[in-house]
Amino acid sequence: MSSTSKEAGDVRESRRDTVLAEEKRQFGGMKFGSAFFGWMTATGMTVLLTAVSTAIGTGIGVASNTDPGQTVSQNPQTVSIIGGIVLAVVLFVAYYCGGYVAGRMARFDGAKQGLAVWLWAITLAVLVALAGAVAGSRFNILANLNSFPRIPLNEGELTTGGIIVLAAAVIITLGGATLGGVAGMRFHRKVDKAGHSSQ
Repeated sequence: MSSTSKEAGDVRESRRDTVLAEEKRQFGGMKFGSAFFGWMTATGMTVLLTAVSTAIGTGIGVASNTDPGQTVSQNPQTVSIIGGIVLAVVLFVAYYCGGYVAGRMARFDGAKQGLAVWLWAITLAVLVALAGAVAGSRFNILANLNSFPRIPLNEGELTTGGIIVLAAAVIITLGGATLGGVAGMRFHRKVDKAGHSSQ
């Protein structure tokens, strides 16, 4: 590569960095609108993945001619470990998708967009729980919708194991959403790089 073409490449890269810095200054930051659509994506993916995992579990039970009630009574610890792993995978993938949507829509600050998706989820869960506490258990939407994955906790009672499961769910969803937001933002960096390198 000649020194002239190397200098031209350096100039293009410097110009690209300047443009990106100005765009980020004007349009960066946490975008709660994008995050809301990310949260909706995460919620939809949670429902879909839960339905798929339930169907797979049922299919395996039918194919192996196994009675689920008998399996649970014989191996409760194994069933709860498998259920916990499936729940962790469902939550991670769903919130990764939600973070990706938010990061892709907002274009900048992908990690912040993922965090905002997670904040939407926490805020709405708290509001629904408060509404259920004030209006009564028959208005507890999450308890009445069987399509949502339920964290295996006895309502009104948190044991040490329950706190660990809840903390793990919080960490998994936050990590998934943040990583997804970064991945969604990186798509735009590739597009910017291609656009500026062609000039």
